[in-house]
Amino acid sequence: MEAVSLGMTDLKVSPIAFGAWELGGEWGSFAADEAVTAIRRARSLGINLFDTAQGYGFGASERLLAEALRKDLDHARAEVVIATKGGLRNTADGLVRDSSPAWLRQGVDESLGALGVDHLDLYQIHWPDPTVPFAETAGALEELVAAGKIRHVGVSNFDAHQITEFARTRPVETLQPPYHLFRQDAARELLPFCLQQGIGVLAYAPLAHGLLSGGLREDVTFAPEDWRSASPVFHGEPFMRNLEAVGALQSIAAGLGATVSQLAVAWVLDNPAVDVAIVGTRNAEHIAEAVAAADLRLSATDRSRIDAVMAHAVPVGGPSPEAMP
Repeated sequence: MEAVSLGMTDLKVSPIAFGAWELGGEWGSFAADEAVTAIRRARSLGINLFDTAQGYGFGASERLLAEALRKDLDHARAEVVIATKGGLRNTADGLVRDSSPAWLRQGVDESLGALGVDHLDLYQIHWPDPTVPFAETAGALEELVAAGKIRHVGVSNFDAHQITEFARTRPVETLQPPYHLFRQDAARELLPFCLQQGIGVLAYAPLAHGLLSGGLREDVTFAPEDWRSASPVFHGEPFMRNLEAVGALQSIAAGLGATVSQLAVAWVLDNPAVDVAIVGTRNAEHIAEAVAAADLRLSATDRSRIDAVMAHAVPVGGPSPEAMP
């Protein structure tokens, strides 16, 4: 893969990032050694950007990522880009948004400790917090940049208005929005806004939380601790309609010598505003498949055929913090 510049930052990153949400426990149990193998496979294939979050198991995902990347983090730190997120807090009543300066300072220190590093390359506010003025959040992050604890500042799940308000105090260098074939709303205003402003875009969920992996069937069941087990996206008539769409996309992909997951990732990267597609997996072969998607080019005819299929699909959302089990 050829490295790309991430927006206005000085970071050179792989267009495929390894996403570590699935390592936090919210997607069900897994074998840690297999996840470590997948992370190391990603690194060996040229991936240098790894995205995690404090809220992914509150240290669990970050610690596992650190274990897998320990050699690079200790001896080739400049070659690995670590992106994490903060601004969520676990309470007895579930996850809450908390972008207060005190919680962010604590969160950054906890992430540094879990990852075993002295700085974070990119720190992102996980979700907008309506209870804390953006000026306070941005000011706290600017202080953390000055202290050398973080290098670059980004946001996740923000809209254009929220980014503009945040940027009145401190520039927003990157955005991490949900963007995939079943969720294209970002392409209308948000992605063009980012392109105009020079904001780097790391698109998450390019495989629609597994829907575009090609591995789900009508009778799929998820573990109770997997958030998808309670999501309407993966049940009922809308799920059946979307599986039909995936089947049609598989035919298009086959004609290009690709898999449906590769087609989905290539479609995300085809948007000129998108720098990076974040692919989450615990399977080494899946990450190898995703890396190959970076070289898949779509023609205007390919895009038209894809659009025709998606015109009959049901839009798919994702969970907010408050909706997580």
